[in-house]
Amino acid sequence: MQPKFALIKQHIIDNIRAYKWQENDRVPSENELAEQFQVSRMTARRALTELTDAGVLNRSQGLGTFVASFKSQSSMLEIRNIADEVADRGGKYSCTVLTLESMSAIAPIAIALGVEINSQVYRSVLVHNDNEQPLQVEERFVNPKQAPHYLQQDFSQITPHEYLTQVAPLTEARHTVEAISPNAEVCQWLNLFNEEPCLQMIRRTWSADGIVSFARLISPGSKYRLGGHLTFRR
Repeated sequence: MQPKFALIKQHIIDNIRAYKWQENDRVPSENELAEQFQVSRMTARRALTELTDAGVLNRSQGLGTFVASFKSQSSMLEIRNIADEVADRGGKYSCTVLTLESMSAIAPIAIALGVEINSQVYRSVLVHNDNEQPLQVEERFVNPKQAPHYLQQDFSQITPHEYLTQVAPLTEARHTVEAISPNAEVCQWLNLFNEEPCLQMIRRTWSADGIVSFARLISPGSKYRLGGHLTFRR
């Protein structure tokens, strides 16, 4: 049996997905939800807080809680598994594997991975889907010394991030984000019918033994955004 706060979360998500509540619509308050579901105000608050943290809702002090933008959101301050991001918003995650291969590293890739030029590295190209709709293209180059069995993985069942975190726990990451105009190939992968502006994140990750991977993540600007929350203490 699901805990009561989970039932409240599902109720809210179901109403949003059924378009009963649109973007910027106000959702019931903690008191209203507590009365409707016969639970404590603390239980209702937990449901609203978790959906707010996941980017499904926006809370405004003194005004109430509202349906957030329907864009998926990733954090600039931490690296999250995209399957978890989709699930947290009530979506159904799936992945389409386009390429999984070994290749000779050209100079830019070799430099990014800290390996010799023309040495063998692993490359994967995946499309991450939210409710069967393309959400993000991930092109990743991996250092075989850090993940020798990378090409044997079924990435329809486990994401590259999730797998690499298991075999080469991350100690450091650096990323940059920019707006780009997608080329024809990316438009095809993301089912874009025009050159809609996209967000591109370039990310390098390290483990204790060195550079693990170099990835290019591309998402349609209309479906994805980046955000974060900082707390400053005296």
